[in-house]
Amino acid sequence: MKSTTEEPTTQAQPARASVQVTLQTPIVRKGETITTLTLMKPRTGDLRGLMLAEVLQMKTEAIATLLTRISSPTLIKAEVDEMDPADLVVCASEVAGFLVPKAAMESLTE
Repeated sequence: MKSTTEEPTTQAQPARASVQVTLQTPIVRKGETITTLTLMKPRTGDLRGLMLAEVLQMKTEAIATLLTRISSPTLIKAEVDEMDPADLVVCASEVAGFLVPKAAMESLTE
C-alpha cells in the first residue's frame, strides 16, 4: 500500500478592511508627529480578552486596548491614554462600524 501525504493548502488571507482617521490633535513621538491613523478591521484574535459588548458600547478601556492592536502606526497604551477625547470617539465609532453585521447595515440604509 502506498502512503500519500497531502500538501497543506495555503490560502492567501483577504486584505483587511481599513479606514483612515485624521486626528484632531496629533500624537507626538520622538521625532515623529502622527496626524493620521489607519485602523484595520479587528480579527477574532485582536478581540481576545475583550468583551464585545464593551467594544460596541465604546467603553474607553476596551477601545484603548483594541487600538493598540489594530492601529497603524501601532500606538502604545500610553499614547492612547493621552489621545484627545474627540479623536478617541472617532476611532471608537469606526471600530464599532467594523463590528456591525452587513445585514444590519443594509437595513439601516433602506
